[in-house]
Amino acid sequence: MTIFDRYVGCDVSKEWLDLFDPAEGRVRRIDNTAAAVQKWAGHLARTNCLVVFEATGSYDRILREHLHRAGVASARLNPTLVRRYAQARGRKAKTDALDAVVLADLGERLRPEPDAPPCPHRLRLAELSARRDQIVAMRVMEKNRLSQPEDPFVREDLEAAVTRLGEAIARVEAEIQRHVQAQRELRDQARLLASAPGIGPVSAQVLLALMPELGRTGPKRLAALAGLAPFNHDSGKLKGQRCIAGGRSRVRKALYMAALIAARTCPDLKAFADRITQTAKARKIALIATARKLLIRLNAMLRDNVPYRIA
Repeated sequence: MTIFDRYVGCDVSKEWLDLFDPAEGRVRRIDNTAAAVQKWAGHLARTNCLVVFEATGSYDRILREHLHRAGVASARLNPTLVRRYAQARGRKAKTDALDAVVLADLGERLRPEPDAPPCPHRLRLAELSARRDQIVAMRVMEKNRLSQPEDPFVREDLEAAVTRLGEAIARVEAEIQRHVQAQRELRDQARLLASAPGIGPVSAQVLLALMPELGRTGPKRLAALAGLAPFNHDSGKLKGQRCIAGGRSRVRKALYMAALIAARTCPDLKAFADRITQTAKARKIALIATARKLLIRLNAMLRDNVPYRIA
């Protein structure tokens, strides 16, 4: 475990960052801009501290990049964990300043491990992948509207919109492909992932962008990160049904769709899914278990740098 002299809490919003540094003993606010964050990170570079903040999508990207450039360690935490910690400490009020104090306190008491340095190539891939998902969702909505209008003009406009969105998807996918092929690590890992049953180009891109731990961490933690780890719900004599919770929903969705295909086309995974179905009496449970098994195999593939082999 890495030991730090102090833990700095940082509450992230779109416009600014609220900072609580125990060495200063007060909360201060800076703009969430490259210039302001770079200046603040430069002051922290001379200290042995860990900056603790909640995951806030794209709003924390500037923070992560400049902390890494300054050599300052940071931990990006699940917002649910932070809120539950605040509730356990009796903190019912919620403001940006209080959140910064809570984050610093959480760091001091729980001592989270610092995150691995962010990879700019994976960050761009994640942004491109998210844009593709957005356009696909818009096209689905426009396609659904095609059954509603009777007016020829409205229908023609909807059809044109569907065509434009399809072309936009193709452009983004081409850019994703160029980006992956231009980076050796991404290119090699994409090739390995594509050898696995059910893993197509989109699934591989999602895993590369949103699961950088793949090939670098243990299977249990990886399953929890993807939201595919079953948790017990037992109390006394009651034995509740185990279920999955939390995790990275886009990764889980990609793995579930891959498992859906693999459970039909891959002999050993099909046998595994069929066996679970007979035991659990529910196909969905079997597919979730298959997705978890597939994830563990993908992890081993990238760890050992070998293509998929039927077990």
